[in-house]
Amino acid sequence: MTCHVTVEAIVPDQDAAHVFDRVQDYERYTEYTETVRSVTVTPGPADTLESAWEVRFRGGLLRWTERDVMDPAARRITFDQLTGDFARFTGTWDITQAGRDVTVLFACAFDLGIPSLEPIINPVAMRALDESMGLILRGLLGAEIRLTGSRRDTSADPDRLADTPT
Repeated sequence: MTCHVTVEAIVPDQDAAHVFDRVQDYERYTEYTETVRSVTVTPGPADTLESAWEVRFRGGLLRWTERDVMDPAARRITFDQLTGDFARFTGTWDITQAGRDVTVLFACAFDLGIPSLEPIINPVAMRALDESMGLILRGLLGAEIRLTGSRRDTSADPDRLADTPT
């Protein structure tokens, strides 16, 4: 079963290009939450890179490598797991100028690939991801950021990405 997590925030009085630059600075994520143990970034062709992640979860570590496509013009990042502990992990970051403020939307879909433990692990994983993203956003973008929405749900449809938060 696929889990979906979205986190939306408003960054007051900022420029979307600046916010985009901060969000794509993955290696700094370790500074803002103990959950992210390490991130190593390897540049690729054009606006593509690979990032290798180690994240603490339930007394152990989740590890994966993802392909990240940066689109500075659209201020959008898409990512897809290449290898690792998830059966599936994919998502987006969208950064939008909204007047003087900036809207940041993180949306992901993942499947831990352990069907017998889904009722126990999925809610814990979704909550941990939601909380960690809030800490990371506050750290990257400042305490004045307003977390305006989050959503966690599950779906049997593996091709469905998370909806806009409500």
